[in-house]
Amino acid sequence: MDRVVNRRLAAVVIVFALCGCAAATLPNPDGISYKSRAVSRTEGGLHVSAAVLSDEESAAVYGVPLASKGIQPVWIEVQDNDTASYFLMSPGLDPNFFPASEAAEAFGDGDVHGGNVELDRRFRALAFHNPILPGQTVSGYVLTNLSEGAKLVQLDLVASEKARTFSFLMVVPGFYADYHISAVFRRDIYPPDKIVNYTEDDAFRAALEALPCCATNEDGSKNGDPLNLIIVGGLDDAFAALVRRGWSPTEQKWSGAIMKTITSALSGDRYVNAPISDLYLFGRPQDLALQKARDTIHQRNHLRLWLSPMRYHDKPVWVGQISRDIGVRLTFHSPTFTTHKIDPDVDEARTALTEDMAYSQNLQKIGFVNGVGAAPQSAPKENLTTDPYFTDGYRQVLVFDRQPTSLSGIEFFPWEAAAKLNALPQGAKR
Repeated sequence: MDRVVNRRLAAVVIVFALCGCAAATLPNPDGISYKSRAVSRTEGGLHVSAAVLSDEESAAVYGVPLASKGIQPVWIEVQDNDTASYFLMSPGLDPNFFPASEAAEAFGDGDVHGGNVELDRRFRALAFHNPILPGQTVSGYVLTNLSEGAKLVQLDLVASEKARTFSFLMVVPGFYADYHISAVFRRDIYPPDKIVNYTEDDAFRAALEALPCCATNEDGSKNGDPLNLIIVGGLDDAFAALVRRGWSPTEQKWSGAIMKTITSALSGDRYVNAPISDLYLFGRPQDLALQKARDTIHQRNHLRLWLSPMRYHDKPVWVGQISRDIGVRLTFHSPTFTTHKIDPDVDEARTALTEDMAYSQNLQKIGFVNGVGAAPQSAPKENLTTDPYFTDGYRQVLVFDRQPTSLSGIEFFPWEAAAKLNALPQGAKR
């Protein structure tokens, strides 16, 4: 009974706290068609373009509300300037993709001589058709399962003794992410003369160890959660790997997201894009946040990332904080008077991410550096909402690459190796 009362009390407190917030309904920022916002890439003799359709766009193209059945079209165009014929592998976009006939049947009236035939004909005409012959351009749609937030579009094109893979990470239209891909990944946060590109491992290690121990509050007067993660990579490797393994972007703190947070907290339902509070580094809140949710809003593994002025062999270097939420509690240290309670063993969340990324096939190298400061279980530290945490004081370093790496092919930096070898995925190189 106390648990039910506390949950209802928390929800009431949230409602009252949010009544004073200036969180307005966000307008639709995109008035352009999906082909206008398509992303493209050329490699070898292939030029590919892709775009994810919004619910409204897919209904306009197909004439039926595909989103109501959990179906999301991805538009693809492939120009073959090679000498070989290529085939697009639909399971690369979604292992559980919908064939045109199955999707049409979901909207049919059961009359094989009536509407189903017409729908089936229309859906088949819109589908992407193999092969792509030399000198030919082919475009069409692959019907995938509906995604909110971000969608990883992976195009695997195969020919005789050839294969090309293109990965695109796209924000799904209609989702109000707390970041925008063009802003986070393509803006010039730092002037060129402030960016340092490290090509020597010992110098890179020293720079990572010199980073602050923790994220802070807005004015930098108090330390919060430990900065226990370094991610090296960008859209094509690191973030594609995260999304592939089920990590979702967080949503802005707008009115719709806040109300969904409240209803999810009351019902205990899942909310894979639940907003996250701000922590600060480099004088600004996190550049982006991702989470891997369980079946209830109260539990999730989540991380915050800040783009640093460092590069490692020309790859972006992100400084991060990762921990696992294990519940919700009342607090006076949050403007909403509620906060997620973190698992005090923050090293567990760090290790879980490493093991998860090892299965992404894009994790190339693992390392550990000092810099957080050890906090034993007998004398834990506290974050900004007074949650205790303990740690061995290491930062996990994860280096990603576009080229696939098997479990046995993952390499290990010779840093703090003796203390942390037991955290390696099974079979990784020592």
